[in-house]
Amino acid sequence: MEVQERAYIAGIIDGEGSIMLTRFHRNQHPAPCVTISSNSYELLLWIKQKTGLGRIITKKNYNPDAHKDSFTYITRYNEAISLLELIKPYLIIEQKRIRAHLILNEYKKLTPRNGRYSKEQLKAKEDLYEKFISV
Repeated sequence: MEVQERAYIAGIIDGEGSIMLTRFHRNQHPAPCVTISSNSYELLLWIKQKTGLGRIITKKNYNPDAHKDSFTYITRYNEAISLLELIKPYLIIEQKRIRAHLILNEYKKLTPRNGRYSKEQLKAKEDLYEKFISV
């Protein structure tokens, strides 16, 4: 992917996207997630094709007379980390830059591959989550 395309995607995330640590299952620790919501399916499809990551979800439109159809591009877990690696140097919004930095530099270090945490690891993971949401 070209530098201009990475920068453009970073701009879309700066403007319309979210960088989060969120739970996808009840008993799970928060995991990386990047989303972009838009009325333009074409834009989200372009991002999906350029990155080779994520999926596009169609949102339910309860009032088609008053609202356009809406879509969300979502990447989770390692795909979100891969996307952040591509776009981090081009993020402008400070909060999103800091969140991307925390995920890329601290999240993987604090996540054991087998999912079993010692008390110290669990405390460090909880501290990261608290730092993340305070940004």
